[in-house]
Amino acid sequence: MSRPVSRSTNRPVRIGPRGAVALALVTLIGIAAFGWPLLADRQSGLAHSQDAPWLFAALLPLLVAVVVATIADNGMDAKAVAMLGVLAAVGAALRPLGAGTAGLEPMFFLMVLSGRVLGPGFGFVLGSVTMFASALLTGGVGPWMPFQMLAMGWFSLGAGLLPGADRIRGRAELLMLSAYGFAGSFAYGTVMNLQGWVILQGMGQGVSFHPGDPLGANLARFLAYCLATSLGWDLGRAVLTVVLTMTLGATLLKALRRATRKAAFEAPVSFPPGAESGPGHTPERGTDSHGA
Repeated sequence: MSRPVSRSTNRPVRIGPRGAVALALVTLIGIAAFGWPLLADRQSGLAHSQDAPWLFAALLPLLVAVVVATIADNGMDAKAVAMLGVLAAVGAALRPLGAGTAGLEPMFFLMVLSGRVLGPGFGFVLGSVTMFASALLTGGVGPWMPFQMLAMGWFSLGAGLLPGADRIRGRAELLMLSAYGFAGSFAYGTVMNLQGWVILQGMGQGVSFHPGDPLGANLARFLAYCLATSLGWDLGRAVLTVVLTMTLGATLLKALRRATRKAAFEAPVSFPPGAESGPGHTPERGTDSHGA
């Protein structure tokens, strides 16, 4: 008799060794893609290059696609693909509802809860695919899109890495997810600001990116840029994520966990004795009733 699958391990996507390596590599490259203005040395050619943002914009979608394919190759079956399609479609439809009104983006709440229930591997794939689908739906395709895909993949993956997946329930879980959604909403906005900051020039000496300047000086300008341009948007996104998590989170968590149990993603496939016998099956010698 096979052992039952526990609640915490019944997940549609497992990050195997290859997926973990690919995810680690794209994370390191993603950090370089987002942070090169602050990481590049004054003497490096990268610090004075105008091509760096476009180079990373061309490279990142290929890397994200490789990671998604690698993670999926570890065992994403038809049920997992179906769930991915449904959640990505819902997330893509939710994003335009509030984007443009004080940064209100209800899709962040869905990504937090989905990553929590379905795990970090599924969360990364879901975040990336949802942002890609949303860009196609809203016409938001541009050099920023691969950065959004990676940042949202990180955001959803982080929700899947939160502790107590099989122990913490009820209000304690909702409070933990709300705190993560609040902090993660600001983190998402901050890294996306870092991507756009280097492209926008002429905004004033106090907030513009100065290629090759010391880390401290550029970091101070970047913080001033965030406060001046996106604090209200990030706060609106964070507050809405908390409100939706506390009010609708329990219902959606219950629905996602019920769907996961019914799907039984990691349930072993077994066949009853004799099930392999079918049309054209030839019994082994000496096993028929006549002893032939």
